[in-house]
Amino acid sequence: MNPEDLLNEHNNEEKKKESPLLSLEKDLKLYKESIREVAVEIMVEGLSKYPIFVAHQHVVKLGEPILDRYDLNTEWSINASTLEEFIEHNVIKKELEPRFLKTYKNPHEFMCLFVVVPEGANFVFYPYEKA
Repeated sequence: MNPEDLLNEHNNEEKKKESPLLSLEKDLKLYKESIREVAVEIMVEGLSKYPIFVAHQHVVKLGEPILDRYDLNTEWSINASTLEEFIEHNVIKKELEPRFLKTYKNPHEFMCLFVVVPEGANFVFYPYEKA
């Protein structure tokens, strides 16, 4: 046995190279029904036609926390938000709203995720059926 094997350095290198989206996809399998329920609730209560879920691993001041990674022993936390809040906080500029709406997918079939990682953030539309 090599000393490196005892230290698990090789395994740590592999973990570092792994995309954070792989761990997010794993967590989404656990979260999908909860996210879908909140999305429907946002729409039924008339809060917004466009629910957005913020996926993060750090503190984010956007949306309301619905799934906490520490409570659930997972890697990602999820906050529930809306298009209107994103515009209000200037995450999406008001003049770019029509462009965003063209790309927004059916919220009954896809969760709209705003994925925040140290390198930046981006929108991902992830199908409920795949999760």
